[in-house]
Amino acid sequence: MSRDDVRANLASWEADSADYQRRHSEFLARWDHFGWGTWAIAEDDVRALSDVDGLDALEFGCGAAQFGIHVAMRGASVVGLDFSANQLAAAPANMDAAGVHFPLVRGDAEELPFADASFDLVFCDHGAVGFTDPTRTVPEVARVLRPGGRFVFSGTTPFIFVTWPMIDGPPGRTLERSYFESRRMQWNEDDPSFEYQMPYGDWIRLFRANGFVIEDLIELRPAADAETAFTDYVTKDWARDFPAEQIWKVRKER
Repeated sequence: MSRDDVRANLASWEADSADYQRRHSEFLARWDHFGWGTWAIAEDDVRALSDVDGLDALEFGCGAAQFGIHVAMRGASVVGLDFSANQLAAAPANMDAAGVHFPLVRGDAEELPFADASFDLVFCDHGAVGFTDPTRTVPEVARVLRPGGRFVFSGTTPFIFVTWPMIDGPPGRTLERSYFESRRMQWNEDDPSFEYQMPYGDWIRLFRANGFVIEDLIELRPAADAETAFTDYVTKDWARDFPAEQIWKVRKER
């Protein structure tokens, strides 16, 4: 944990975890609904993960493990990884409530504490990918995946990065900054954490350089009657006109 941005992100999550769970736990911990992103778009509609029964799976930035619990409920053998001790501390209560339990590991997504070829699936919903340098994390994911294993993750889109005003969000319909140079953003001086993004071409080249075949890019669009607990992210009208969130599906070549 030598870089300033890594230390800043860890400090931010340790400070905000309890309040984050208070704000969002009811929305996230709905064991009868398995959804992606801030609008909880149903996995049964998106089919980003499809059949996970019997897979060894890593939740890549699990937080309080709500998403991973759903994956475990569908038959995967899940391990949850997160850098924040305070986020992980909220997970056991969710596991007790859902009746599903799996190991939790505190570790750095840029230096994964797992052996090569440990998993069939690495997944997350707004997990570690957005808060780490993808040029470091994607090679680590490739290392711990078995041949034919999948990496499936959601996160913000470049649309968010180029249209979100500094401090005074949510995003509007005006371009605020360069698409090519918006790779690492610090949105608010009061919260010194960083988020990461890349142009689409760079994502494709990074996946290919690390032995991944791209299977799909799913741009999430909420239904007209969708509801969210993340009211400070994007408005529904905006999210129905522009993709605020996306899911990458890539597979490690055999």
